Amino acid sequence: MEFGRIIISETAMNSENLQDVIHSNISVINLMREEGVNDDLIHEDAIMSYYLDYYTSQYTEGNFAQFVYNSGWDKELNELIEEGLGLIGAEKHLELFQQQSKKVKLMSSVKLNKFLKGKLEGVNPIRDLLNNDTFFEIEENLITLNAAFLKTHPDFEVLSVDDMFATLEEFVGHEIKRD
Repeated sequence: MEFGRIIISETAMNSENLQDVIHSNISVINLMREEGVNDDLIHEDAIMSYYLDYYTSQYTEGNFAQFVYNSGWDKELNELIEEGLGLIGAEKHLELFQQQSKKVKLMSSVKLNKFLKGKLEGVNPIRDLLNNDTFFEIEENLITLNAAFLKTHPDFEVLSVDDMFATLEEFVGHEIKRD
């Protein structure tokens, strides 16, 4: 049975920092995974938001090449991000992602594997080819759009931390150790 809700803590919801809403979702997903819940059983839009944040942080920290390198250029992940960018209304970011993805798809598998197995730092012409600073010029704010997507989702719920644990414990069928 799928966990059909996207739950966020009251603290995150009341925060002025929209990233807190996204991080609360990420914390719930990480906790569910720690408790042995398979991603197939976690709300698909919660997972999508999780990976959109991953993409955003990877691109922000090290440009597109870092995302490709650290993600291993995973087909399923890329499809999720592409779908997610469309769902949250990030049309310019979606266009850039598709344009950047095309660069990787046009690369030979030998060249891509060499890039993925090599070092990202230092002299790296493939990294330089993949990097594109247009991401930083796009006015669409992925954090704002991602948080708004979560907050307006029909399956979105705001719970106290205690209620979050109670809800998750009921789902996993056992008590969850709190740190």
